[in-house]
Amino acid sequence: MKVVITGGAGFLGKKLARRILQQGEIAGPSGQPQKVGELLLFDVAKASGPGLDDPRVKTIAGDISNFATVQSIVQGASTVFHFAAVVSAGAEADFDLGYRVNLDGTRNVLEACRALGTNPRVVFTSSLAAFGGDLPPAVTDDTPLTPQTSYGAQKSIGEFLVRDYTRKGFLRGTAVRLPTICVRTGLPNKAASTWASSVVREPLTGVDVVCPVTPETIMVVLSPRKTVDAFMRLHDLPADAFGPGRTLLLNGINVTAKELEQAIGRHAGNRKVGKVVWQHDPAIQKICDGWPQGIDSARSRRLGFETDKDLDEVVRNFIADDLDEQMKIVRPAA
Repeated sequence: MKVVITGGAGFLGKKLARRILQQGEIAGPSGQPQKVGELLLFDVAKASGPGLDDPRVKTIAGDISNFATVQSIVQGASTVFHFAAVVSAGAEADFDLGYRVNLDGTRNVLEACRALGTNPRVVFTSSLAAFGGDLPPAVTDDTPLTPQTSYGAQKSIGEFLVRDYTRKGFLRGTAVRLPTICVRTGLPNKAASTWASSVVREPLTGVDVVCPVTPETIMVVLSPRKTVDAFMRLHDLPADAFGPGRTLLLNGINVTAKELEQAIGRHAGNRKVGKVVWQHDPAIQKICDGWPQGIDSARSRRLGFETDKDLDEVVRNFIADDLDEQMKIVRPAA
């Protein structure tokens, strides 16, 4: 079978690709395990990196907002993981770009899958940014969507599109609302939540980092390892497991920016660590304060989706899985 990952050159796209290649099979249209013969990674730039030099992998660069391009990559696919997006602060800063990529791009993916006529599986990544404003201490499966940013609105609309295309029988879709993924490798980006990774990642590689929010700011986080576990589990569950909303809210753990900084010291070992410099950015603070400060999804627990035990597990996973790769980014070979 053919599997497509849009946003396949991104951090989670490549993580998922490596897991699929390692596992070798995922549930096919019948629900039974089926070997993956082609794994197509699509993004604005070609995906590359360790573990992707596999004959099953095909990498293509292009524009998700171009329907002809999207239709060509989806051709013959049994499954599409749709990750491609402009991140939160980027979508807020550039209204037109955010809607072109996050809304038009999502519609292109769904229309291309519809045109196949084979009822393919589609997994769409949504976000906690779908919530906002006056929220309960912890959002639940039944908390209404009240986005306060363009990014949140775009992700919310994407959820409704997935639901409707599935209702009409064009595809078998699921949207998954992700907590903040921590710790990501790479360099800081325009996501309003990028500091949650930077506060751990940069100091552990010996680099000072600016944190734009107050030490008391709360973020709900999930490690990349648990997130990829969730993608694989979600994909293989029966299509009716998620209820009529077609959306799964993933649980995470609540941490403050200060607790992230403190975790560095507990896992520094013999490393010379960088410092966290607190430099408040009101625009970033406003976005982060509008997001949920807790998650309580009974459906995720009932379906067997796991969170990290605690923040120390999150940091240990980063050190074990990604720190060596991050060091190459920070200190590239001469």
